[in-house]
Amino acid sequence: MQQEQLTWQGDALLVRAPAKINLSLLIAGKRPDGYHEIDTIMARIDWYDELLFEKRRAPGLELVCAGPNWAPEGTDNHVFTACRMLADHTGHKGGMRVTLNKHIPAGTGLGSASSDAAAALIGLNQFAHLNQPHSTLTAMAARIGSDVPFFLGGPIARCTGRGEIITDISTNYSFSAILVLPNVSVSTKKVYENYKHDPQRHAMLSRRIGEFLGAGRLDKVADMCQNMLEDACFALNEELRDLKKALTNLGIGPVCLSGSGSAFYILTTDVDQAKCNHNLQVIQERTGCKTVLVYNNRW
Repeated sequence: MQQEQLTWQGDALLVRAPAKINLSLLIAGKRPDGYHEIDTIMARIDWYDELLFEKRRAPGLELVCAGPNWAPEGTDNHVFTACRMLADHTGHKGGMRVTLNKHIPAGTGLGSASSDAAAALIGLNQFAHLNQPHSTLTAMAARIGSDVPFFLGGPIARCTGRGEIITDISTNYSFSAILVLPNVSVSTKKVYENYKHDPQRHAMLSRRIGEFLGAGRLDKVADMCQNMLEDACFALNEELRDLKKALTNLGIGPVCLSGSGSAFYILTTDVDQAKCNHNLQVIQERTGCKTVLVYNNRW
């Protein structure tokens, strides 16, 4: 049973921030503004960071970072940025503490910091009864980061431009996936800087994906397992290239890189829980990587 995004705990509000995977990721080339033009299909999964909003007597915002994974403190954290932006926009002066419980590791291509920022906007809007419309939150999200607006919409979407132009995909596509989490943090900035564009490959992939989307076959798009950032990521992180080979040789299924890396995922339609658990254990034993079984998120 998947949990809801918002849960009131007395006067406190718990907000869940889901991770995402990229079912496909195409790069159309570099834009005049220096960013890359992307065309990606992102899907939320049921693995979450958590933000707890509480009132405090002292004015201003206190951000507390907890949980098993590292997160930057203070103004370097997107949660702080998002809360300050929304508070300044609305004139909100109330004192509050936000505790970020960090489960999703940074630098894995799973969108954790972006999702945290979106959850902060949603959470503060609800917690402080600010009543800001979705359009206002979306505009703020785009200022924080290219992936942030995705986490304010539907569970699966096509994201274009820098990633901030969101088109929800209503096709009912249920999946489960094994996440493979190497102990490697990848710099998205460096991967994009290292990217070498292949216009012919982009044109071919774009045409095929467009045909599948037109036919409502999102499953076929996912089966293609195409990420045009993969070569740039592997050139900077050779150990990830080796890991993909090792995972592929296990024969469990196609191995896909999420975002700019470092996390991989293997989609599976197997409903046999015992077999899934066996595959998780095999991957951990053979690679030494943490594994997590996830499902598509419904919100």
